[in-house]
This record gives sequence, C-alpha cells and structure tokens, in this order.
Amino acid sequence: MSGTPEGPVHPEPAETHTAEPALTERDAGRREAELRDYRAAFRVARLAMALVDRDGVVVAANDSLGALLGTEAGALREQAAADLVDLASDGRTWHAYREVLRGRRSRFRCTRRLKHADGRSLWAEVTVAPVPGDRRVLLSIADISDRRELQARLRHLQMHDPVTRLPNRTLFFERLAAALEEPAAPREPHESYESYESYGYGRTGRIGLCYIDLDGFKAVNDTLGHRVGDRLLAAVAGRLTECADSDGYTRSGGHLVARLGGDEFAILVEDSTGTEQLTDLARSVLDALQEPFDLAGQRLSVSASIGVVERSGRGTTATALMQAADTTLYWAKADGKARWTLFDPERNAHRMTRQALSSTLRPAVEDGEFALEYQPLVDLADGAVRGVEALVRWHHPQFGPLPPNRFIGIAEEDGSIVELGRWILRTACRQARQWQKDHPRERPLFVSVNVAVRQVWDSDLVADVAGILAETGLAPHLLQLELTESAVMGSAGRPLQALQALSDMGVRIAIDDFGTGYSNLAYLSRLPVSVLKLDGSFVRGFQDEEHANAADELIVEALVRLAHRLGLTVTAECVETAGQASRLRRIGCDTGQGWLYSRAVTPERIAELIGTEPLPA
Repeated sequence: MSGTPEGPVHPEPAETHTAEPALTERDAGRREAELRDYRAAFRVARLAMALVDRDGVVVAANDSLGALLGTEAGALREQAAADLVDLASDGRTWHAYREVLRGRRSRFRCTRRLKHADGRSLWAEVTVAPVPGDRRVLLSIADISDRRELQARLRHLQMHDPVTRLPNRTLFFERLAAALEEPAAPREPHESYESYESYGYGRTGRIGLCYIDLDGFKAVNDTLGHRVGDRLLAAVAGRLTECADSDGYTRSGGHLVARLGGDEFAILVEDSTGTEQLTDLARSVLDALQEPFDLAGQRLSVSASIGVVERSGRGTTATALMQAADTTLYWAKADGKARWTLFDPERNAHRMTRQALSSTLRPAVEDGEFALEYQPLVDLADGAVRGVEALVRWHHPQFGPLPPNRFIGIAEEDGSIVELGRWILRTACRQARQWQKDHPRERPLFVSVNVAVRQVWDSDLVADVAGILAETGLAPHLLQLELTESAVMGSAGRPLQALQALSDMGVRIAIDDFGTGYSNLAYLSRLPVSVLKLDGSFVRGFQDEEHANAADELIVEALVRLAHRLGLTVTAECVETAGQASRLRRIGCDTGQGWLYSRAVTPERIAELIGTEPLPA
C-alpha cells in the first residue's frame, strides 16, 4: 500500500474541558455494560471496521477487516489507516480524510480498489466518521466487488451491440472523444514512425476513420428476413475485426471496430501513421467482404462503400470528423458503390459552397443580387441583330459574380427556380419593351428566356407569361422561351398543354441544345416548336477549315433542311469564327449566336447595337 505523502498526522493541542459531575455507581455500571456491548458488536460485526485515533493510526480492527485484507486483525494495529485502504493516492481524498481526523468534517466516503494478500483485487467502499463521545474515528469498509462487477456487466450490455457483440455508437463516440483529447508525444523531425514506436511513445497525434456502409443490405432483409440479415451483420463484424487486428500498423490495444446502427460500421484508428495506413485498411475490408458468406446454407455476397478520413487530431472535433466521414461515404456511394473514397478537402469545399449558395438563393432574389446580361442573336444572311438571349448572373456578396451553371441546377433542385425564373422573365420582357420604346423606328428585338421544366410543373407558367406580357406591354411574338431538348422531348400532360397554350398566345418556343438529348424527330411534328437551337458541339466541328469534319456538316445540313420543311427556324450556338459563320450560312442556318458577334453584355451595350451597322457575318 502507498504511504501518506505528508507523513503522519500530528495530534491536535489538548483541549480544555470543564469538570464533569462524578458518575454514580449505577451510571458507571451502565456505561461499562455499553462499552462491553460495543466491543462485542465491533468484534463480531460482518462489516470490516477499524478504530483510528486522531493521528490516523489503527487502534483496533475487527476480524472482518482482517479477513477482507487477508491478514490477522491484530496485525493491523499500529498501522496507518490511510496505507491500508489507499487514502493518500489522490489529494482530494487525503484532504477530506484529514479533515475528519481533525474534527472539521462530519464524515466522508470514497471507493477504492484494494489488493488482498493472495493477490486478487477487490473494490471497497470506505467510510470514515467520528465516534460519538470519543476523539477517535471509525473506519468502515464494505466489499462492493459484486456490485462493481454487475455495474461493469450492465455497462458492457449498454455499450455493445447485441447482434454483432461489437461496441455500439455510444462507446464509439466515447472512445473517439477520448482519443481526440490525448496529446501526441514529442517526436523529432528526423525520426521514423518505426523508431518512434520503438522508443515506447506510440502517440502520433493523428486519427483515422473508415466509415463503412453495406451496399444493398435492405434487399437481404426484405427477401430473406431479419434473422438472416442479423447473421450476415454478425459475420461482417467478424471479418471487420479480423481486418483491424491484422493491420500491420496496429499498436497495442488494436483498432476499435463498432457498429453505429443498421448496416453502418466504423473502424477507428488511433495514432494513425498517415493516409496510406487507412487506405490499405479500406482495401483489405473491401477484399474481405467480397468473399461470399455461407450462413446456415445461405450463400450470400455483399459489397460495401467506405468513406476514409485521416487527419491530425489537433483542432479536430468528433462532430467534424464524422461529418467528413459521412460526406466521403456519400461520395463513395455516388461514385458507384463497392469502393472506398478518401476525403478530399477541395471536393468538400465545393460541396460547402453549393450548400451556402442553396441557403442564400431565395433571399438573393429579394435582395437584388441578380442581374441580366444579353447575347445577340444575329441573322446569318445580313448580320443584323434580330434578338437577344437573356442570361442571368448572380453578384454574390461572398463569392463574387457567378455564371448560371453555378446556381441554376441548385435552384432547380430546391424549387427556387420558380421565383427566380419569374424574376428573369419579368426583367427581360421589361428590358425588351424599353429598347422598343427607345428605338421606335427600328425593328424591335425579340428576347429569348430559358425556362426550366420545373417551372412548368411547379407554377402556372401560362398565367405568369400572360401576366408579365400584359404588365410590360411586350408583344407575345417578341418573347421566345427556350427549353432543353430533354425537357421537351417526351412531354405529355401538363407540360405539353402549357407549351401549346403559350404557342397559341403567340409566344415562340425554342428547343435548346438540340442534338444532344433524345433526338426523337417524330416529336417535332407534334410539339408547338418554332425554333431549333443546334448544340455548339456540332458547330465546333466546323472550326478547322483545313480539316473540317464532313460528318458534322452533313448532320447540320440534314437538320436544317428537316427543320425548314417543318416550318422551323434554326439557330446555331457557339459561333466563334467567320469560317464557321460562312459555312452555316451556306448550309442555310437562319441565325447565329456566339463570341464572333458578342459575348453577353449589359442592356446599355445592346442599346448601342440597335440601328448600327450589321455585325460581321
């Protein structure tokens, strides 16, 4: 037993007592009888006890205390009580014990792990309290080993998964939090991890996590039942444990394999040596799980997706680590499953940016953060500007100017495209009408506005267009709505009815990026389409005059002829050179759009082009 750090407790100065009345012979006899009863009860009590003087020395000990410590009760006399039950091992307990000895505290209780003389350990609850009417204190010790063992069993049940016997989510996060709190041992820059371990430090300050999700496990439960599913989970747990135990980098104590819930598992690697260790572990897990499982006659094969994260523990929280692991697991699933994916800060930054844009998109419309620019649509025959396409820009306060491909997809996903699209339509129509008012003698420009298919489904597009045209005073034939080929082809029900109503109103309908989607030409005769906009990939084939792609020219020529036979006009996108414009004009294409003529510019620049010399054709 450890000794007291401050030596024996010195006795307090003698106290001055007032004279007490002499006891009668009857009172003295009664007190003597009480003392005999007390001594007898003390000796035969099943509770281990010792009488301790104010110096902390055992005056008397009963047989139960001797039996508890594996010695004779008489051998405990004259020993320091603090040494017998390890009361000096921590400062708070030692201070409380001394306060009771000095009469400054009524009692205190603590739990201690003691050693029996035969070497076995036991847990004891130690209570120290003054003896009434006496300057000594009573030390009592209760063996609570059975209670502690029961508590340990209950904790084990509480912290482990009943199906796989692995640590559960609660224990996993407890261990993770503890691992992040431990500092790394110092290591010289020139030392390798091998020499570092050989010195006995074992702390790298880094932490790794393989976050594992079984692919298609729900199908096993649905088709074969939960009993087979549970057997599969237990078998998977066994293979994961084998992989963790066989990791060549494992330090003493091994990695923690846990079931987080459902078919999700995690392998926590404390003091990892780098990403190579984690990726090697992930590969071994995939290889192990790809081997078929034989479960009571049922031969099953499964795969898994694994998110791998490895980083310094300094500055990392359990929440941040799990968010990174969850994101990386999602990437592994999205990339095709049955694979591991390593956390990529750049990819995550893009995702975070996307989330930030999504959360601020709706209020940005009200805050006036969007603006429209316009790209001319030029008549290939004479170079005159016939119309413009409205292109939205987001002047984001944090990320700066953003082109449509950075946020339109997000707007379509979360539904904010309806409100944004309505704003674009109103702004473009108002601007087209303003140009018409400012240049009454010139041929008015039509304005072309992109429409997402979700605007047709989630709003009354026909009513919106009719209301905006009435509000701005723009003639319907000066508005062109562009829908992508994939959105228009196969349209039925409400979308087709909306397109027909808009066409009947006089609005022109254009198919954007034609030639890259379904290309179901039969629909062209049944849809209320006015314009085909050829995808720029066809036009780019015209760029090299010396090595022109004859196939592209044949395809474009055939599409132009077909469109004209159906009464449609054709616009070529991405026209960048005079050679491209010349060949498109020769084929019979009606209008062109691209950097040869102009990039998307402000409304003021478009106003300058109205009534000026034709653009180069």
